Amino acid sequence: MEANTRSTGRLPAAFLTPGSSSFMDFLSEHQPELLPGKRQLPPVQGVIEAPHGTTIVATTFPGGVVLAGDRRATMGNVIAQRDIEKVFPADEYSAVGIAGTAGIAVEMVKLFQLELEHFEKVEGAQLSLEGKANRLSTMIRSNLGMAMQGLAVVPLFAGYDLDREKGRIFSYDVTGGRSEEHGFAATGSGSIFARGAMKKLFREDLSEAEATTLVVQALYDAADDDSATGGPDVARRIYPIVTVITEDGFRRLTDDEASEIARSVLQRRLEQPDGPRAALL
Repeated sequence: MEANTRSTGRLPAAFLTPGSSSFMDFLSEHQPELLPGKRQLPPVQGVIEAPHGTTIVATTFPGGVVLAGDRRATMGNVIAQRDIEKVFPADEYSAVGIAGTAGIAVEMVKLFQLELEHFEKVEGAQLSLEGKANRLSTMIRSNLGMAMQGLAVVPLFAGYDLDREKGRIFSYDVTGGRSEEHGFAATGSGSIFARGAMKKLFREDLSEAEATTLVVQALYDAADDDSATGGPDVARRIYPIVTVITEDGFRRLTDDEASEIARSVLQRRLEQPDGPRAALL
């Protein structure tokens, strides 16, 4: 929807009419074709081939939550992109990691960011973390038609709950079903392997540094068994995106910080190729 600046220079009436604090509701009423799930796709035979992103992991620690993702996007058996970004800030105290059809997922994240910003401007207050998780659930549910054609988006949402003073993680299915995960979670094609790694490494008393190392270790283990998940690429200097959310807000680790963690994980694997259990046998 664009302002008609060539005539009166005024915004369309839709922008000046009081309405819902939901930006999605505003688009649905005035220009629904801009919503990802409302677009009409041409008839196709079979599943649409498009770049897909995997794998996203998250873990909580006393004082916050860590959300991380690998950098590989695949299209069938081809690596479509080696340095895609899959973890984004939703607002100051939350973040979302995308798994599924990359193009639609990134567009959904941008719309989710607008949704939270629009609510804050209209209502003069932030949504609760629970409310943010519910808004994202609604957006995923509206994409069900696309998902049935193979263009699914299954994100992982994490944030710091200012009311409960702790980090929380929410996972979703393609229908928009929402579940709160306790301790750790993973989504994407490598999630089974990542979850197995986190199950053995997770503790309730993890420090922030230990939590960031845990998620990188989990992504490494996922990449070791899942071809769609990319491990740390030292040659190209491509490392996982690692973000930390605490009462101080969202923070993304710098490339130097992420590379240092990844190199420590790689060094440990050079010393013990089959993992810590090998030393016990």
